[in-house]
Amino acid sequence: MSAPKPELLAAYWTIAGDVYPCALTEISPFPLRERAEAASAAGWKGIGLILDDLKHSVEVYGIQGVRSILQDNGLKYFELEILVDWYRDGALRAKSDTFRKEVIELGAQLGMRNLKIGASHLDEGPIDHAHLADEFAKLCQDVAQAGASVAIEFMPFSIIRNIDDALKIASQANQPNGGLMVDTWHVARGGSDYAEVAKIPAHLITGVELDDANTEIIGTLFEDTRFQRQLCGEGAMNCPAFIDALMDAGCKLPYFGVEIISEKFRKLPLKEMAKRAYDTTARQFELTKHFTK
Repeated sequence: MSAPKPELLAAYWTIAGDVYPCALTEISPFPLRERAEAASAAGWKGIGLILDDLKHSVEVYGIQGVRSILQDNGLKYFELEILVDWYRDGALRAKSDTFRKEVIELGAQLGMRNLKIGASHLDEGPIDHAHLADEFAKLCQDVAQAGASVAIEFMPFSIIRNIDDALKIASQANQPNGGLMVDTWHVARGGSDYAEVAKIPAHLITGVELDDANTEIIGTLFEDTRFQRQLCGEGAMNCPAFIDALMDAGCKLPYFGVEIISEKFRKLPLKEMAKRAYDTTARQFELTKHFTK
């Protein structure tokens, strides 16, 4: 074994229950305390939240209550998502800046490790790498106040489509806390070979998300990503090879996230979701060249 096996973080949608991105409400029907307890019992060492759900939980428990829930359940890694329109102008930027302020303030109080950002699927471009790099640098500097890193999630249905786009932005910005969120689904659906993952400089891998998918895209790319993801090892994306590519790149992150967004999976009981997502992902490490038993 060449390195310690990363611990696992349940990204928000993995155990949020019967909600999905861009639904009328994205707030989980399960209270944060129940999600944290289910995550801990299943083996997770971290949890991800979206801002609306976190604000709702703060209203219920208070900041100290949320902090205690995370600590009492051994959830030492905490991520927030997803900031969009951080590079735009006008009303969209004003709304994004409000989100930015809130996520930094709450993140600082709760020990946020990573902030996931991206380009809105509604932005049709064109892409301006230099402008994005400049705005990304400013964002990284702001988020550094919370002691957190920033991860660009490249998505094939956005103007930051692939590894090359995200690398240009992060490299030009040249910020110590800025890099890429490398997600199995977005790499594969974006048409990139895993060999491209192995070429990402290790210091620019600030986040990882594992998941799986069908061989064929069902509906649009945006529909496929929100409704059709599969548990790791239950699709066609070869999760062990993806993990090996990350390790070949020199990735030394202490934890990997797992993001399952599935119309079928999200309707399962909470404890079953937490356990199945954890167990299926943990099994993938045993099939790699780096972490074989």
